[in-house]
Amino acid sequence: MKLQLLVTAILAPIFLSQCANQDQKQQRTAAISYPITRKVDTVDTYFGVKVPDPYRWLEDDNSDSTKKWVDAQNAVTFDYLNTIPFRNKIKDRLKQIWNFEKQSAPYLKGKRYFFSKNDGMQNQSVLYYKEGVNAEPQLLMDPNQLSKDGTVSLSGWEISPDGKYMAYGISKGGSDWVEWFVRDIENGKDLTDHIEWNKFSGVAWDNNGFYYGRYEKPSGSALSDANQNQKLYYHKLGTTQDQDVLIYADDKNPLRSYSPQISDDKKWLIVYTSESTSGNGLMFRPLSGTSPFTVVISEHKDDYGVLDIIDDKMIIRTNNEAPNFKLVEVDVKNIAKTNWKTIIPESKNMMSGISMAGNAYIVHYLVDVKSQLMMYDKTGKELGSLPTPEMCSVSELSADRKDSLVFIGLSTFTAPPSIVKYNMETKQTSPYFTPKIDFKSDEFETKQVFYPSKDGTKIPMFITHKKGIKLDGNNPTFIFGYGGFSSHYAPEFRLDRAVFLEAGGIYCVANIRGGDEYGEAWHQQGIKCKKQNVFDDFIAAGEYLIKEKYTSSEKLAVQGRSNGGLLIGAVMTQRPDLFKVCIPMVGVLDMLRYHQFTIGRYWSSDYGLSENEDEFKCLYKYSPLHNVRKAAYPATLITTGDHDDRVVPAHSFKFAATLQENHTGTNPVLIRIDKNAGHGAGKPTDKQIEEFADIWAFTFYNLGMTY
Repeated sequence: MKLQLLVTAILAPIFLSQCANQDQKQQRTAAISYPITRKVDTVDTYFGVKVPDPYRWLEDDNSDSTKKWVDAQNAVTFDYLNTIPFRNKIKDRLKQIWNFEKQSAPYLKGKRYFFSKNDGMQNQSVLYYKEGVNAEPQLLMDPNQLSKDGTVSLSGWEISPDGKYMAYGISKGGSDWVEWFVRDIENGKDLTDHIEWNKFSGVAWDNNGFYYGRYEKPSGSALSDANQNQKLYYHKLGTTQDQDVLIYADDKNPLRSYSPQISDDKKWLIVYTSESTSGNGLMFRPLSGTSPFTVVISEHKDDYGVLDIIDDKMIIRTNNEAPNFKLVEVDVKNIAKTNWKTIIPESKNMMSGISMAGNAYIVHYLVDVKSQLMMYDKTGKELGSLPTPEMCSVSELSADRKDSLVFIGLSTFTAPPSIVKYNMETKQTSPYFTPKIDFKSDEFETKQVFYPSKDGTKIPMFITHKKGIKLDGNNPTFIFGYGGFSSHYAPEFRLDRAVFLEAGGIYCVANIRGGDEYGEAWHQQGIKCKKQNVFDDFIAAGEYLIKEKYTSSEKLAVQGRSNGGLLIGAVMTQRPDLFKVCIPMVGVLDMLRYHQFTIGRYWSSDYGLSENEDEFKCLYKYSPLHNVRKAAYPATLITTGDHDDRVVPAHSFKFAATLQENHTGTNPVLIRIDKNAGHGAGKPTDKQIEEFADIWAFTFYNLGMTY
C-alpha cells in the first residue's frame, strides 16, 4: 500500500501536468476565433444542378477585400503557431540539418561541364562550370544577387552550340512566368537581350539566337488569367523582343503550346505541341531554308520524346502502343508509322527515362518504384546493367554522346543524394560527390510493403523509421502521396522529414494509382471518373498502417502538394475520422472551376471538365470544396502562396473558409498564406525552412509529440 501511494505521489504531478497541458491545448484550440468570411449569393447551374459558390469573391487575388482576408487569416494562424513551445527548436534543428553542401550532376556542353552548387544555407543554388571534370569551378551565375530576399530564382538555362553564351530564365516570387536573358560565359556579363511572357516552353539555341514560346501580355491579372494562344518565336541575339520572328501559331487551337528542340547536328528544329499534361504532338523542319513543318504526330493522345535526329533517323521514346514505353527509330524521309523501327521494345517495367552515352543507350527502368539502369547498344542489344544500391532511385543521369563519362545521382529515404561517376570505356564506377550531413542515416531503415486497396489492387508503399521500432499502434506516422499526372515518388531524401524521423516518427510514401509507377496503365486507373481509386488507395494505406499496429488514427498525419493537395482535401472530407492531422498544400480543391485559371485547362486530361455532364457528376462527387459538410475535421493546416499562378490560391482560400464555417470539432482548421511565394519552385531556403518549421510544429503538437 505504501509503495502504491509512493508511486502515485511520484506520478501524480506528471499526470496532472500532462492533463493540464492537454486541457490548455483543448481550451486554446476551442477558443480560436476564425475570421468571419463574407458570403455572396453566387450560384452556378450544371446540367440542372444548382451549385452555390458563396466565397467566389476570394478568387480576385488583387482586391482589397481578399488582401484583408489573407491578413486576417494569417494573423489567426501565426497566433496559433507562435504559442507552440518547441516551434523554434524545430526551426533551429532544420537549419542544422539543411546546412551542408549540395551539388547537381555535371552537364557537358561543348568543352565545359556545368553544375549547380549550394554551400548549405544559400537561398538559391549557384551555377558554375569547369573546363574539365577535375578542374577548378568557375562562377557563372549567382541568383542570390538578383534579389535581397532570395525570391528571384533561376528557372532554366541553355548553353549556345558554340559554348559562348548562356540563355538563362528567372522567375520572380515563385511565379511560372519566366524572363530570359543572355550571358557571355567568357566575361560573365549580360547582353542586352530580354525576353518576357514565356511559360512552360524553355528555349532552344540556333547559332545566332534561340527559339521559344510566348504568350501575349495578360490584359488582366498575370497570376490568375487563363493562358491561351501561345506562339513560337525566334529571337536573334542583339535585337529587341518586338523584332522576334513568328515561327508558328495556330489560331484554331488556342490552348496549344509549343516547346522547341534542336538536333545535336544543328540540322533540325523539333517542336512539341501540347494541349494537356498527357500526350503531345510532334513536328519538325530543317533549320536552313523556309520549308514547312512536317507533322509526325497530330493527335495528342500518347507521349513522344525525341532523343535526337542522327543521320536523318529520329530516335523517339514513346508509349504509343506501349504503356511502359519503348524506343523507336523514325526515318525523317518516311514518317509513316508502318515504317517505324523498334530499337528497344517495351518491357514489363516502366521505362522512366533514357539517355545516350557514347555509342550506347542507358535506360532507367522502374522496378516496383525502385531504379534499375540497363545499357543497350545502338541496335538495341542488351549490354548489361549499371550497379545501383537497393531501395534507391536515380534522381539524375547526366550523359553525352561525345563523352565517356556518365554521372548518376542516387537517392534514398535516409540520406541526401550522392553522385557517382561511371566510365563507359573502363566500365568502372567511382564516387564523385558525397554530401556530409548532420543526420545519422545508419540509424534508420526503409522497407517496402504491398497492401490491398478497396478493389483488391496491390499498392506499394515505402515505410521509413528508426531501426528496432515497436509496432504497438502508438507511433506517430506521416503518409505522403500524390497520385496523378503520370508522376511518381521514388526513394528520395526530404530534409524536412528528418526531424520527424529523429523524433521517432514513421514516414510513409504510398505509390497510389494515377502516377506512372507501373506505366500508363497505372496512370489511367486514376484519372477522370476513376479518380476515386486514388483516394481509395490512400485511405487504404492509413487503414493498413493501423491494422498492422504501426499507428492509430490519433497518431496519423497526412500531406500532399498540388494534385496531392487535392488528394488530402478529398480523403479528409470523405474520411475525417481516419486522420488526426491533414496538410493540403497548394491544392487543387475546386474541381468545378480549376480550368478557368492560368494553365488549369491542361489538367483536364487527368481530371475531366465540369462542362461535360458525365465528368461533372464525377468531379462534383469528390471535389473537396463541394463535399465539406458539418463534421469534426482533423487538425488542418492549409498552405498556399499569394503568387501561385499554377494552382491559384483561390482554391485554398475558398476551401479554408468553407471548412471553418462547417467545422464542429475542437481541432484547429487554419490556412498559412506565404507572401511573395508561388507554387514551390524556386522558393528560397529561408522561406522553405520557415514553412517546414510551421508544418512540423503544427503536426507534432496535434499528434501529441514534443521536441
